[in-house]
Amino acid sequence: MSDYGFSTLSVHAGAQPDPATGARATPIYQTTAFVFEDADHAAALFNLQVFGNIYSRIMNPTNAVLEERVAALEGGRAALSCASGHAAQLLALHTLMEPGANIVAARQLYGGSINQFSQGFAKFDWHVKWADTTDPDSFKALIDAKTKALYAESIANPGGLITDIEALARIAHDAGVPLIIDNTLATPYLIRPIEWGADIVLHSATKFLGGHGNSMAGVLVDAGKFDYGNGKYPTLSEPCPSYHGMKLWETFGDMAFAIACRVLGLRDLGPALSPMNAFLVQTGMETLPLRMQKHCDNALQVAKWLKANDKVSWVNYAGLEDNASYALHRKYCPKGAGSVFTFGLKGGYEAGVKMVNGVQLFSHLANIGDTRSLIIHPASTTHRQLNDEDRVKAGAGPDVVRLSIGIEDAADIIADLEQAMT
Repeated sequence: MSDYGFSTLSVHAGAQPDPATGARATPIYQTTAFVFEDADHAAALFNLQVFGNIYSRIMNPTNAVLEERVAALEGGRAALSCASGHAAQLLALHTLMEPGANIVAARQLYGGSINQFSQGFAKFDWHVKWADTTDPDSFKALIDAKTKALYAESIANPGGLITDIEALARIAHDAGVPLIIDNTLATPYLIRPIEWGADIVLHSATKFLGGHGNSMAGVLVDAGKFDYGNGKYPTLSEPCPSYHGMKLWETFGDMAFAIACRVLGLRDLGPALSPMNAFLVQTGMETLPLRMQKHCDNALQVAKWLKANDKVSWVNYAGLEDNASYALHRKYCPKGAGSVFTFGLKGGYEAGVKMVNGVQLFSHLANIGDTRSLIIHPASTTHRQLNDEDRVKAGAGPDVVRLSIGIEDAADIIADLEQAMT
């Protein structure tokens, strides 16, 4: 379906009427396992000689529709769905890393990702070096012989900085490592990182792809363009003990990374996506372009109102012309700068806490990408595990309030913020 436009792909990619019943909506294949045709068919499946369904931890027809849809929208070769955005990060890095290896990552990341990289992955003897999104050369300076990937968010959470993906891709490829971009905040409606040189794209589909705050999911997309046979990635280039010495890169070529994430990572680590949640996310994706444009239009109105408010000390939204990321916004995502951004109240920490306690239309919770407008004070919640210095570096200082602007009427969103400031 590559010739169709974005909105058409959002509705149709990966989906066909059910051949057994004619059902037009994708059925929820709520089953743990699938019957084999015969012993030879079963053996061929387990040997990766043919593709097909064995067990829902590894593959499921409902999940497959979601995977094909996200891959089509991102312009990737193949995709894999899993239980959450954190699971997508785990599976991607599990395929690339080995004990003692490191990634160079932007310090301007979602607080949970910072904690996962610096604490959780440390138990695997995987390490992270922190670079600055606003300075691509800071990534280059940190790369060494044990670096396996560069990592950044297309639009950073919570600060809303826009990454110069093209510059990072050049640095990564000069070093012979892939560039991983978390595209959760932008979605492929605003930015298609593969077109700018990214090799792996990740999503917390819990957020804007699903869009309704009702399901957890993660997706990783393989661009199918990186040379994993360059000697740095033995999981892909060397004989695989799990499959009788098969060399995945030699056998599967431009699908090798996505297949390894599925048949080694998802199979063995187990963060499988529920078919019910896959169904909910793919249903939400049918309205993705409509929702994302409304999110962005509302966010710009709210940011302009905050900018003019005498109780606000600063607003960090890339859609504002005086913002440091405005030029990158015009280059990478001219349709909008996303709906998640931060601002600071003149009263600091106490004023931020008071505000989140005073909203009525906004929901005070730890999520983004919902149809509903959401608010949080990162220093006391999502980034609480970091020390004061690291919170500031991550864009979550004591005065920061993060908004995820929904698709309600902009006037009502602004009115709620105004009354919460009084």
